[in-house]
Amino acid sequence: MTGNGVGRHEGRHDGRLHAILALDTATSRVVLGLASPAGEPLGLSWWPAGYRHGERLLPSIARLLGENNVRRSRLDGIVVGTGPGAFTGLRVGIATAKGLAHGLGLPIAGIATSEALIAAAAAAERVPETQIVLLLPAGPNDRVVARRGMPARLLPGGEEPSLDATDVLVAVDLEGRAPADAVERGERSREHLGRELLRLGAARLSGGDHDDLAALVPEYVTLPRGVAVASGEVAWSRGPR
Repeated sequence: MTGNGVGRHEGRHDGRLHAILALDTATSRVVLGLASPAGEPLGLSWWPAGYRHGERLLPSIARLLGENNVRRSRLDGIVVGTGPGAFTGLRVGIATAKGLAHGLGLPIAGIATSEALIAAAAAAERVPETQIVLLLPAGPNDRVVARRGMPARLLPGGEEPSLDATDVLVAVDLEGRAPADAVERGERSREHLGRELLRLGAARLSGGDHDDLAALVPEYVTLPRGVAVASGEVAWSRGPR
């Protein structure tokens, strides 16, 4: 199953077009996007992540480039969603993005998936970004709450986010664990995730603001048991689990 948010523009692409590539694997839906260096979307695709991130990601990137007649040599930068989100998905996505950036000698910009989703939700609901309260899953019981300009924080199971009268609750991947209207808003917002990643990433890359490959890591709010963060990198614990 694949969605295609922006169709191919016939006659515009001759293989010499410069573009940026964006990818996000933080949620249950893998998102890919291709845009002009200014952030104008050229092609978008998505599919349910399942457990096959590593198998499908690179072939899907090649397909997206081919469908839009963009050569890898014409890519100007890579944009990657950094979470918070699923542990394995984030590791695969960021490793793939860093591998492409290293192999092609391209700058890379990490964009918090929560930041892009908040921007997407604000556009979809036609409210300021400051009114969006985003909920994401953190394991089977806990959730993550994020607001614009604030670090995402863990919301333990049974605890609800504190909402002001004008706040708009948006829940992604939380069917049955959040109010139905918030889940519906989450689905509407996710439709625009690729566009927002491209817009935010293009703004950073065009201004020369990119990340160091070695320092770019996922934004984990929680980690699976037996996993620890050491010196900016994730390491498996050797202790009992």
